[in-house]
Amino acid sequence: MTAGAATRAGGADAGCAIVTGSSSGIGRAVAIRLAADGFPVLLADIRRDPLTGGAPTDEEIGARGGTCEFVRADVSSRPDCEHLVKLAAERYARLAVLVNNAVLAGEHSKPLLDTQDADWDAMMAVNLRGPFMLCRAAVRQMLAQEPRGEVRGRIVNITSQHGIVGVPGHFAYAVGKGGLVQMTRQIAVEHGRDGIICNAVAPGKILTGAPGDLAADPVSAAYVRSRTPFGRLGEPTDVAAAVAFLASDEATYISGVNLMVDGGWMAY
Repeated sequence: MTAGAATRAGGADAGCAIVTGSSSGIGRAVAIRLAADGFPVLLADIRRDPLTGGAPTDEEIGARGGTCEFVRADVSSRPDCEHLVKLAAERYARLAVLVNNAVLAGEHSKPLLDTQDADWDAMMAVNLRGPFMLCRAAVRQMLAQEPRGEVRGRIVNITSQHGIVGVPGHFAYAVGKGGLVQMTRQIAVEHGRDGIICNAVAPGKILTGAPGDLAADPVSAAYVRSRTPFGRLGEPTDVAAAVAFLASDEATYISGVNLMVDGGWMAY
């Protein structure tokens, strides 16, 4: 770890980071970046192998000299959420950062009239209830920690531009992401005086290569490129850079923010 990385991460003994949905896509990029910045990372996911193939995230981080541990966890399970936070405290004495990235979309994301109770329940269990349970457990742990400087801990929620505007055809997904935006504000307001910083990062159109990626449909990809002011589409590392900033000591007087990483899409 370089001296610069240690400064960004608050020092090698500053505690660990939990990243959910860390085996693939955005979560994988976030975990790799935080490990490079000096955080030991607990890699939480329901599967270890990336959806797009290749080496698991823990092997990738290890090959780069980082510290991490894969933990099989389902964020819709309260025992799994509480176990993650407990493990962070036991392994590293301190939970410095929680990144809520795990998400469910796909077949359950439908228009309102096609959304069944089971679709709604499945989406909310992962996309909203999971972050709620993890944030609650994380805040309880952070409140028991001595502040480093002014901060006891940081939470970064991965939201979406779809949580800010209406998205035809994706009712439960958009509602869940909108709820996560508000959850971010609530935690920032309720626990700011306790030294807990809570922000969100809202990705736009990010090329992950996973099933359902917009790049798989040439028509959709062409539309998105035409609609994005910046000269290219987003990469997972673009989101990871924003998360790394909000997880660092450089972002102290910033809380309750939903930071867009969309190449200017929402400014269009």
